Amino acid sequence: MDDNDGKKEKYVDKFGRSTRAISDYLGIGLQIAVSFAFFVFLGYWGDIRFGTSPLLLLAGVLVGMLGMALVLAKIVKKANRESDSKP
Repeated sequence: MDDNDGKKEKYVDKFGRSTRAISDYLGIGLQIAVSFAFFVFLGYWGDIRFGTSPLLLLAGVLVGMLGMALVLAKIVKKANRESDSKP
């Protein structure tokens, strides 16, 4: 029960906060990447299926970018709400 126990607890606490922050950022990155890739792939598949190259691919890129912007706006709005509620 010496000073080392206190240092160990501080280290574990910092590590836990870091791990939570990393997982939050990985989740955000995954949401953005998946939303973009899904619509780009859907546009590419539509071009192959209907022979409209590159029209649907470009539409997929635009919709994917819109999806990324919406996900990012939602995350920023949530972060602002959380920072406003903290003293």
